[in-house]
Amino acid sequence: MEKYHVLVVEDDKEIRDGIEIYLKSQGYEVFKAADGIEGLEIIYREEIHLAIVDVMMPRKDGIQMVMEMRKDYDFPVIMLSAKSEEVDKILGLNMGADDYVTKPFTPLELLARVNSQLRRYSRYLEKLAQGGKDSEEEQHIYRIGGLELNEEKVELRVDGVPVKVTPMEYRILLLLMKHPGRVFSADEIYERVWNEKAVNSDTIMVHVRNIREKIEINPKNPKYLKVVWGVGYKMEKQ
Repeated sequence: MEKYHVLVVEDDKEIRDGIEIYLKSQGYEVFKAADGIEGLEIIYREEIHLAIVDVMMPRKDGIQMVMEMRKDYDFPVIMLSAKSEEVDKILGLNMGADDYVTKPFTPLELLARVNSQLRRYSRYLEKLAQGGKDSEEEQHIYRIGGLELNEEKVELRVDGVPVKVTPMEYRILLLLMKHPGRVFSADEIYERVWNEKAVNSDTIMVHVRNIREKIEINPKNPKYLKVVWGVGYKMEKQ
């Protein structure tokens, strides 16, 4: 990939322009929008690889925008939220965000998150590109009950039906399905999936909830993805 395209959706012009300066210094091509409506217009018009989206914006807020774009796009989204908006952080992740950064933030903190998300997304795209390999070639397929995860095709099936997951949900599922029965703490999942020291491991709880909504018949009484209270999460052997 020659150059990553990053979309910044933020109604505060100073913050928007400041983020643009730091991203361009890292070699990213930057697109800017002042609200969710402008953001969606750019997404539909340009090839975007990552979006940084503020929660509170006029006309269409960040959560509404992410909900809408997730119908067709799976690139990573980092939400920006004021510290008082704890509920917004969780809601934003439930609607399809991959990570969040609270205001005020340092440029280095945001750039680290951007770089990390794009590294993982790049690997995810490489896996998708390899999905067309010769069918004679050995494929890494993990099956647990009615779940089937094809690592070569980056594809999840639940009872034979393809189910769309985000890149982050895919990586968490892959980790857990490779080790059925093993309990992973939230910090361990974060460090294995993010490939960095755990700083936002509470986001794992939200991703797990989203995964359950997609793979479980009754998410409140899960058959596959179980919590071991006080310890972590595991994929139940079937």
